Amino acid sequence: MTNQPVQPIFIMSEGTQRSQGRTAQRNNILAAKLVAETVRTTLGPKGMDKMLVDTVGDVTVTNDGVTILEEMNIEHPAAKMLVEVAKTQENEVGDGTTTAVVLAGELLKQAETLLDQEVHPSVLARGFRIAAEKANEILEKMAEEIKIGDETVLKKIAQTAMNGRSAEANKEELSALVVKAVKAVIDVMDDEFSLDTDNIKIEKKVGGSVEDTELVEGIILDKERVHSGMPKFVDSAKIALIDSALEIKNTEIDAKIQITAPQQMQAFLEQEEKMLKAMVEKVAASGANVVFCQKGIDDVAQHYLAKKGIYAVRRVKKSDMEKLARATAAKIITNLDDLNDKDLGKAGIVEEVKVGDEMMTYVRECKKAKSVTILVRGGTEHVAAEIERSLHDAIGVVSSAIRSGKIVAGAGAAEMELASQLRRFANSLSGREQLAVASFADALEIIPRTLAENAGLDPIDVLAELKSAHNKKEKWAGINVFTGKVMNSWRTGILEPLTIKTQAVSSASDVAIMILRIDDVIASGEQPQQPGMPQGRSGAMMPPEM
Repeated sequence: MTNQPVQPIFIMSEGTQRSQGRTAQRNNILAAKLVAETVRTTLGPKGMDKMLVDTVGDVTVTNDGVTILEEMNIEHPAAKMLVEVAKTQENEVGDGTTTAVVLAGELLKQAETLLDQEVHPSVLARGFRIAAEKANEILEKMAEEIKIGDETVLKKIAQTAMNGRSAEANKEELSALVVKAVKAVIDVMDDEFSLDTDNIKIEKKVGGSVEDTELVEGIILDKERVHSGMPKFVDSAKIALIDSALEIKNTEIDAKIQITAPQQMQAFLEQEEKMLKAMVEKVAASGANVVFCQKGIDDVAQHYLAKKGIYAVRRVKKSDMEKLARATAAKIITNLDDLNDKDLGKAGIVEEVKVGDEMMTYVRECKKAKSVTILVRGGTEHVAAEIERSLHDAIGVVSSAIRSGKIVAGAGAAEMELASQLRRFANSLSGREQLAVASFADALEIIPRTLAENAGLDPIDVLAELKSAHNKKEKWAGINVFTGKVMNSWRTGILEPLTIKTQAVSSASDVAIMILRIDDVIASGEQPQQPGMPQGRSGAMMPPEM
């Protein structure tokens, strides 16, 4: 065969970047570890905050893991996977996002060591999967049961979620509000219960102090009455919820009204007014003295409602209408002709209140309200926003504890006990998977290690003391970050729902396995190669020499 030059064959567009094998794995692991390191310093009661500034200069100050990751606008594809872990944790449990991300980063760090020892990624993936299943099994056996009536325990769970946050200084009062709110929205039917935290509305207003945060057994709307002649305060409110407009409807097809004389114009206007007055009469005939309308209310209708002494609010969001229905036991009416006294809801008080520099409508003192509102106050926008995030997390963990009915101790106790039992399990395995399971156990220790580091303690001494305590069968031995000593986390009241731990273990192991199994990263070029243009070397694949 003649040694002729071989023309390269291009299968990808110019500008395509490709990394393969160990290079691809190392890059992905490095990106994930960097994300974990970013949020790691926020973990625990002594965790620090991050200040995030977006492209328009808006500032967010928080130590909430998922908020930090969402605001960072991460671009690296492997790093984005860790952001998804945080979002999943937030959606499923409501807290523990930092724990899940830090654990995922440490699993990949441990895996990197084994990859350097020529352990195949598939073996690591299988070992991590075995370890995750065993870890969740151990956690289930380790957890203690809880009942809905255990208010003291539920408050401690809420307080644990607030530790290290802006809400920590007022955690006693706020945890009581959270537990009361969650218990209020529980629906019980035939010994079964359902709990939807969407029925707890959180409104925040800058002004006052955190101590002014209050729970309203009803709904607070960021709306004011539509007419100044309406009463500001309605006692023993009978509430109509209307999702159609109190206005003259436009025709669905194009129509033209021809007026040839001034008298006809006057008659037309009088007819419109008569129709609007009839609408108001129907509302008044039902006995309603408060109206919440999902759509608009005509100026003429506002006038007649005011004359009847009816308090009215317009353009209420659909979600708020549904919450009002649950709080007041009212039915949402589409057709005014169907409105009667049986469709009305009841509330002790409906009033317009000035909060800060805005008017708000309070619907309070609802009997057996199945939808409630927490009004968050704070000295600045940043404080109020962080208190809101803290309450959101606290509501999530309390509801998760009630749903699962099981809780574990925090302060690194659950992770240390889990690591101890997983090591024993690893010794019972044969083959290289035991190395992966042992590494999984080592990775779990990152949580107590990070708690110690963030508190300015020596992590080696702390881990040594914790291991000694757990070897003595003290399963709830955790780290007291304020004294640096080992404590019984359960007796101290550092409690968390079981689902925080199981979800964190599952999510972290899943993303670690997925990243480990990637051995080729192909990043497309910005523009496809135009026909007839000179070819670059990117994306070239050379055929073998003849």
